[in-house]
Amino acid sequence: EVQLVESGGDSVQAGGSLKLSCAASKSTYKRCMGWFRQAPGKEREGVAGIDIYGNTQYAVSVRGRFTISKDNEKNTLYLHMNNLTPEDTAVYYCAAQNGGGLCFAAAGVYEYPNRGQGTQVTVSS
Repeated sequence: EVQLVESGGDSVQAGGSLKLSCAASKSTYKRCMGWFRQAPGKEREGVAGIDIYGNTQYAVSVRGRFTISKDNEKNTLYLHMNNLTPEDTAVYYCAAQNGGGLCFAAAGVYEYPNRGQGTQVTVSS
């Protein structure tokens, strides 16, 4: 229903910061969205979610370091990542629920039916 295109992935040193963006083809207003990641050989991990009211949730592993936000004027979702560690190395994906669908907790955002192609984040020590 909605196409998502991530950008902003890069290679950084530990302690660095990155800002990921996710451009949506349709309105992000009152749409549940989130970010999840997958590292080689590891399970997908829900990182952060934002509901239709702007409430946010985070995985314990990123709480206090990552911030999810949404600009409904630009139909864009963001993930601000600070104090990155090598354990944050992964492909990061944006995900979005269909309009009117239920919002999931951060841990389950990879279950949303709309997902982007991902952007690589590599953190070196």
